[in-house]
Amino acid sequence: MKRILITRPMPARVIAEAEAHFEVEMREDNTPLKPGQMKGALALYDGILPTLGDQFAAEVFADATGCRCRILANFGVGYNHIDVAAARGAGIAVTNTPGAVTDATADIALMLMLMSARRAGEGERMLRAGRWTGWNPTQMLGTHVTGKTVGIVGMGRIGQAIARRCHYGFGMAVAYHNRSAKAVDFPARQVESLAALAGQVDFLVLAVPGGASTQGLIGAEVLAAMRPTAHLVNIARGDVVDEAALIDALREGRIAGAGLDVYAREPEVPEVLRKLENVTLLPHLGTASQEVREAMGLMAVENLRAFFAGEALPNPVA
Repeated sequence: MKRILITRPMPARVIAEAEAHFEVEMREDNTPLKPGQMKGALALYDGILPTLGDQFAAEVFADATGCRCRILANFGVGYNHIDVAAARGAGIAVTNTPGAVTDATADIALMLMLMSARRAGEGERMLRAGRWTGWNPTQMLGTHVTGKTVGIVGMGRIGQAIARRCHYGFGMAVAYHNRSAKAVDFPARQVESLAALAGQVDFLVLAVPGGASTQGLIGAEVLAAMRPTAHLVNIARGDVVDEAALIDALREGRIAGAGLDVYAREPEVPEVLRKLENVTLLPHLGTASQEVREAMGLMAVENLRAFFAGEALPNPVA
């Protein structure tokens, strides 16, 4: 029986499915694997089920040619924490879990849009601190979401799911920036320039994959192009945004607000960002529902099962 390492605690249903096919060892620690642990795991296990934070960088695979591990079945759609080229060079396949995360992540994007626009986090903090003195006609006036314009950066599965919710649920006009045009089943217009898109929308929502090509994509130039009444929402990867530039824009009131579920150096969140009232901060809740985490885990286990059964991989990474 093949020996598998699961790098974080998983839902019971996922563990049961994995144990039906493999000899399973699961870490009880929720911290990411250290480089030495990753190198050891490549030597000791036939397959590994890693997740966000397990930085399988090129140096981890430097001496891995001919190692025991033959597959990394990533728990998550994003795999920018794995150097896929280096893994393949060592003869190790890499898979992910697309599809399972789409709706949950899109829901979080809409929640952040609403929370930022309607100042929900700020209002809850005021109430919990005992500073609410009662309703009045000018209390905490925010921004209406219905009928506004949303700009989607990255029109993949998740970007399209966000756009559908915005269009059909809130009657919003949809614009997007993407490397290629997309055939979608709702009205949407493509904007070639990211800065131009930023200047045309009330909400700029980031749904691009992580990695070198998108690191720092939203910097000072794009933020400067945004309207002072606009909101930025990031459910992609934290390093897609230049956090220092975003902090400056929020502190100086050059944009109205931001809603963030991801950060450049998770779990570290800059203190100055945590102190700002015009930003909503979530602890990376994008896929945090029981059903979705189970579906992700089961998809990862199925990738492992198919690989060792000699079948075509359901979800090989590109």
